[in-house]
Amino acid sequence: MKIIFMGTPDFARDSLKAIYEKGHEILSVITVPDKPKGRGMKLVYNEVKEYAISKKIEVLQPDRLRGNIEIIEKIKNMNPDIICVVAYGRILPKEILSIPKYGCINVHPSLLPKYRGSAPIQWAILNGDKKTGVTTMYLDEEMDAGDIILKEEVIIEDNETSGELWNRLSKIGAKLLVKTLEQIENGTSPREKQGDNFSIAPMLNKEIAKINWENKTAKEIKNLVRGLNPIMGAYSILNGKKIKFWKVDTLTKDEFIEKYQEFKGYEYRFSDIEPGTILYVDKKEGIYIMTKQGILLVLEMQGENAKKMTAPEFIRGNKIEVVDKFE
Repeated sequence: MKIIFMGTPDFARDSLKAIYEKGHEILSVITVPDKPKGRGMKLVYNEVKEYAISKKIEVLQPDRLRGNIEIIEKIKNMNPDIICVVAYGRILPKEILSIPKYGCINVHPSLLPKYRGSAPIQWAILNGDKKTGVTTMYLDEEMDAGDIILKEEVIIEDNETSGELWNRLSKIGAKLLVKTLEQIENGTSPREKQGDNFSIAPMLNKEIAKINWENKTAKEIKNLVRGLNPIMGAYSILNGKKIKFWKVDTLTKDEFIEKYQEFKGYEYRFSDIEPGTILYVDKKEGIYIMTKQGILLVLEMQGENAKKMTAPEFIRGNKIEVVDKFE
């Protein structure tokens, strides 16, 4: 089919690569304008633009779509069979949605109608979900509300981060897009309307990253750390300094005592320890912190103005003491 592809990050690049290698005719790639990055604030290409240029595909980078007569006319003149949208970052106006013969389709990394919005992968992990997936759907004027075409479900691993799940779903999404295009072209694609039982996965803000020791269990804090890795990292304050947590695990009180027999007989005192308090420092394992429910083991962390490191490396270079309290 003749396709216009819209997308921006590496998640979208995998889909573009898949349909290009399948032999579809990519008329043009539309992506967001280049953004400055790094210390020199130089304009850099996003992953979709880089791939398109490497394959000599035309790249368009309009500042906006809505009301942009020039870009709308260009799309009309290209006469695409279909427009594929993957993590583009912009909502398509009605004027563009109505152009292609087969409409506009989207690859969305959740099992719609659950987690409509900009951060479905992160929220699936933040909420401790056991499964998620990818959905292909027809686009309409409402965000992620169009008719569902195909779905593929996956299990979320216990220690999987949002970055790892992102990479995994990008490959699954690419294959599902190829399958979706094949069924649309053959006239065999299903079409299912979404119900009203949807949930929203809004954009993440910086406030969510601070660990709430008083109200969160060890499991919930672990989900926060996993969900914010690698985009921003969960953090806490120790002795006036900001410490980011990148990898943690959880233990019950019984598991901790089984591991450290010297605490046997003192378990009754655990209930008096305030959440956020350092319970034990193991120079080979990491830092154990009391939570509202359960014990958090910090395995990988990052101090202020420092690089990411293992907890044992952090312990060697910083003064960490039992009964110090994270806030």
